[in-house]
Amino acid sequence: MKIHKNTTITGHISILPGDPWQPCPELLTEEEAIRYLRLDGIKTKDSANTLRYYRRKGLLRATQVGKSIRFRRIELERLLEELTETNPR
Repeated sequence: MKIHKNTTITGHISILPGDPWQPCPELLTEEEAIRYLRLDGIKTKDSANTLRYYRRKGLLRATQVGKSIRFRRIELERLLEELTETNPR
């Protein structure tokens, strides 16, 4: 499925930011979670450390699949809700 930047998406499809845009899966890798939260666009030395920080603080739950850590999209959305509630700007 190729999605162009000028395409309007309706319904329940979520899109991962980046170039090219991609449909967002329900289960994301660390790299996809970083893109979903747009941590790659902020000034940090290591965006993966930010994810680990959220996990240590209990703000983000991850799922182990085999030897890999994955993030359910609903957990990322819960993190965003929590961050918005505790620090509304």
